This record gives sequence, C-alpha cells and structure tokens, in this order.
Amino acid sequence: QVQLVESGGGLVQAGGSLRLSCAASGSTASIGRMGWYRQAPGKQRELVATIANDGRTNYIDSVKGRFSISRDNAWSAVDLSMNSLKLEDTAVYYCYAHPLWVGQDYWGQGTQVTVSS
Repeated sequence: QVQLVESGGGLVQAGGSLRLSCAASGSTASIGRMGWYRQAPGKQRELVATIANDGRTNYIDSVKGRFSISRDNAWSAVDLSMNSLKLEDTAVYYCYAHPLWVGQDYWGQGTQVTVSS
C-alpha cells in the first residue's frame, strides 16, 4: 500500500510560479514511476509529467520548458515545479504512483491550482 498526499496548490497570477509536493508513505520501495495528472474543467484528464525509478522524466508538450518534476531517492517526496504559469494550467492536479511490478495505481486526493490574469 502507498499513500499519497498532495500540497502546494493555490491561486497564482499568470506568469507566476508554484511548487506542488506529493508526500508518499507506505510501501514506497515498490514504486516504479510517479507523476502528476491534471483535470481541467471541461477537459480530459491528462498526464502532465512522470518520473521513473531510473530518473527519466517525461512531460506533455504544453508544459515542456515550464514544469519540472523531481523526486528524492526514497520516493518519499515528488515535486512539480511550475513556472510561467498560464490560465490554461488551471486544474486539479493529482499525484499518482505506479508499482515497479504489476499492480494497482495509487492516487492522491488532488490539489487545486488556479491561475488568474
């Protein structure tokens, strides 16, 4: 079992920055990949960024160069640094963890990010 708790969401002005944190606990040694999804009003859920156990990262095109995902070696914390925020970044952001082996994904409760003009 893995428990995930997000924090750091809030209201920011366009062009500003925000750092989201995901605190992981439980069987973190079983994690193979973690990342962040987001769900914007009226839009499909999308995978924003991932980081694998080997450190490799992936981002959707719309956030490349603006967002950066990072983790510690024990998977106890996975952060998403968001810079040059745009109105379209407004969404609920969810942290997730995928097991190293076959198994269920784990999800946090989500944290709201609202970007204002």
